[in-house]
Amino acid sequence: MKAINRKKAVCIMSGGMDSTLAAYMMKQEGYAIIAVHFNYDQRTQKKELECFKAITQALDVTQEYILDLDFFKQLGASALTDTNIEVPTDGIEEGVPVTYVPFRNGIFLSMAAAIAEKEGAQCITIGVVEEDSSGYPDCTEAYIAAMQRAINLGTKDETKIEIKMPLVHLKKSQIVAEALKRNVPLDRTWSCYKNEEEACGVCDSCRLRLNGFKVAGIEDPIDYVE
Repeated sequence: MKAINRKKAVCIMSGGMDSTLAAYMMKQEGYAIIAVHFNYDQRTQKKELECFKAITQALDVTQEYILDLDFFKQLGASALTDTNIEVPTDGIEEGVPVTYVPFRNGIFLSMAAAIAEKEGAQCITIGVVEEDSSGYPDCTEAYIAAMQRAINLGTKDETKIEIKMPLVHLKKSQIVAEALKRNVPLDRTWSCYKNEEEACGVCDSCRLRLNGFKVAGIEDPIDYVE
C-alpha cells in the first residue's frame, strides 16, 4: 500500500509559551512538525535552546533546524542583543520598546520560508500575539499577512505557503488556558528577557506571563527570583 504523505508545518519555536502552544496546535491538527529555532546572541540564548530541545522531544517532531544568526549582535539596537542596553523592569515604556529586535520576525519568516519550500511544507506557524506584543511592529496580523504575500511572490509557482498565527487575537490568560487544555508542557517554556536560571519576574515578558497565569487562576510552574 502506498504511504500517505502527511501535511507539514514549519514551526518557528523560541522555547517560549506562545510558539510552543502554536506548534502543539499544528501537531493536533495532523501536521508533521518541522521545528525551527534561532540562536541570535540574545541574552537568554542558552536557556531558550534548552527549552526548545526539551519541547521538541516531548512533541516528537519530524525534523528540527537550529540556526545561528550572529549578525543580530553586531546590529545591536536592542536590549535583547546588546548588553550595554538595560532591559526595562518598571513596566512603563511608550512606543516601540527597547527590547524590539529590528525586523527579527521578518528575518525569521524569510528563513522559515526557505525551509518550507525545500521541505514541501504547506504552512509556517509563528506564535505572534497582537495584544501582548508590547508594541512590536512585527507581531501584527497585518504584517504577517503581508509577509505571506511576499513569500508566495518570491518562491516557485508551485510553492503555496500559508503563515498561520493561531494566537494572534488571544489574551495571555487564554493562551495559558488553551495550553493546559492541550497538555502543553509549560514548565519547559521560558519567557524571561533577562535571566537564564530563575525568571526575573519584572521584565515586560515576565509581567505578561505572570499576569496571564494570574487571570487564568493557575500558578506558573517555572521558578522566579524571590
